[in-house]
Amino acid sequence: MHTDLGKENKVVFAVIKSGGRQYKVSVGQTLEVNQLPVEAGAQVKFEEVLLISDADRTMLGTPLVNNAMVLATAIRQGRGKKVIVFRYKSKKRFRHKRGHRQELTFLTIDDIVADGRSLVTGEPPRIKGEEAPAEEEEEEAATPTTTEPAEVEAEAAASTPAEETGTSAEQKPSRRRRRGQAEDTESQTEE
Repeated sequence: MHTDLGKENKVVFAVIKSGGRQYKVSVGQTLEVNQLPVEAGAQVKFEEVLLISDADRTMLGTPLVNNAMVLATAIRQGRGKKVIVFRYKSKKRFRHKRGHRQELTFLTIDDIVADGRSLVTGEPPRIKGEEAPAEEEEEEAATPTTTEPAEVEAEAAASTPAEETGTSAEQKPSRRRRRGQAEDTESQTEE
């Protein structure tokens, strides 16, 4: 028997699910997945992690591993190789040829995270987009006091043209016929 079986298990890897497919990924690997709505250079979190294995243990999800994610960076958007789909029926003169190129997103796996810490470095994960939104939320909390008067002025400006033209709700003709007819008949009976 071989005693080298433990050496294969030393590599940290995870099995993730994306676009209905499962991928075995490790840190530093380049991966092609079905097109994701992200820009090049953006970081992507895969929270559907089915399995994580490192040197010490293997975490198997039922169906997903709790508190686990895989961080990846989108390199570029692209298309896969062309695949020819050729349908043919003998003796029926039926030949149908089509080509297809799958839209893909190319990713680089940055980190595998389990229980709030990186399995590669042992530190908390470095997520690119989380620090900037926290600062933006603080700025947004301060800005509503400055934007409210502007909104009030905009609403006031929108209502002033109607007053300047002399039209009001009383001068507009009624949409309901009965009410209009009833007012006409009342004015006629008063005369």
